[in-house]
Amino acid sequence: MNASPGNAKGDLRTKVRKALARLSPERRAAESAALCARLKEQALFKAASSILFFAPLPHEVDIWPLLEAAVAAGKAAALPCFDPGNRVYKPRLIRNLPVEIVAGRFGIREPAPLCLEMSLAKLDLALVPGVAFDLRGNRLGRGRGFYDGLLRDFPGKKIGIAFDEQMLGVIPAETTDVKMDFILTPRGLHRP
Repeated sequence: MNASPGNAKGDLRTKVRKALARLSPERRAAESAALCARLKEQALFKAASSILFFAPLPHEVDIWPLLEAAVAAGKAAALPCFDPGNRVYKPRLIRNLPVEIVAGRFGIREPAPLCLEMSLAKLDLALVPGVAFDLRGNRLGRGRGFYDGLLRDFPGKKIGIAFDEQMLGVIPAETTDVKMDFILTPRGLHRP
């Protein structure tokens, strides 16, 4: 009997989270800095005038310095903000991080309610977190489907952001899962 996609995904999440827990804080910081430097040099990033960032959790690649740099450089930078009425995330524009960032519903940093909602159609690029990715562009999320819902109709390019330990051979995919156009790790840019 084959395991259901949901069970297989749960097992993969556990496996990858254990591998990430073994990364030292020093290695995590160094690889986050290397990935941010690599991302700044990508043509997709340089050409993008509006970018959807994410607020990293402690075990994820820390791209927050890149968000700060993008805001300082005048790029339109957005972060997902939870809409409790509709139980979805929507992008909101960030202009002043110290003033406009609050702890969201799940303890994740997000824009304050005063920040303007931004249409997905106005964003050029989305940087996407995940528990794991594969070379076919599949993404294993945190398990609630919020990013799949957010990015379902996104017309721009989607770049999965991950440590090399988060790259897997194959991730079970379902029809509701949104594929990445690229995956960036500290070692390089992967094109599915």
